[in-house]
Amino acid sequence: MKHGLLIDMDGVIYSGETLIEGADKFISDLQKHGIPFTFMTNNSQRTRLDGVRKLKHLGIDVTEDQIYTSAMATGKFLGDQGAQGTAYVLGEGGLLTSLHENGISLVNTDPEFVVLGEGRNFTLEMVQRAVDMILAGAKFITTNRDPSPKKPGWSNLGIAATTAMIEEATGRKAFVTGKPSPVMMRSARKYLGLETAETTVIGDTMETDIQGGVQMGYKTILVLSGIAKKEDLSRYAFKPDLTVSSVAQIAMPLKWW
Repeated sequence: MKHGLLIDMDGVIYSGETLIEGADKFISDLQKHGIPFTFMTNNSQRTRLDGVRKLKHLGIDVTEDQIYTSAMATGKFLGDQGAQGTAYVLGEGGLLTSLHENGISLVNTDPEFVVLGEGRNFTLEMVQRAVDMILAGAKFITTNRDPSPKKPGWSNLGIAATTAMIEEATGRKAFVTGKPSPVMMRSARKYLGLETAETTVIGDTMETDIQGGVQMGYKTILVLSGIAKKEDLSRYAFKPDLTVSSVAQIAMPLKWW
């Protein structure tokens, strides 16, 4: 039986624009030993090429085929809902590309779906238009519910905040396609060509990577190089199969392989 990895990026491989120590060697070792992996990110704004370029700048060489985004999961999900789907999109780059590739037509009136992703270019006027569309019957999809880091000077409101604003204005809950949603957790596994028992998730957040992996029956590894803090782990009803300081501490093969 083969085994493979779904690896989160921010907080696992890098922190902002800084490589996490040992992450480059970890990925290099995976490539050297032919272990299947894909990076799995909730960021729907960047394209896969953007991700490749950022990793290359940090000394990690991968191809676009080794990156799977919430935009890709969203595009596939909506494409599977019907070839003639239409969407009004609050989002950029990677999300727009993925929807187009999956046969979704982008419209400004009477859409079947309103799709929310990360972005800095949409306005309150666009949000109000989205609200009116949802009240008129459009289905509300959000690529993820990642929170703002709540740091001074942060240049992005955070998609959780924007989602909540539209939910409050419409009285409709968004359907979430990104982590920890089974939509993305399952489609990323299938994208890598793995079965459930062959899949291990590596992430830095209990609420997304680890929760999503646990709910899908995957093995999970929590790294403490990002959001999660060791002292907070006891308050969760679930736990990872392995907890390490960073990916530099992960030894291959894993004990359950």
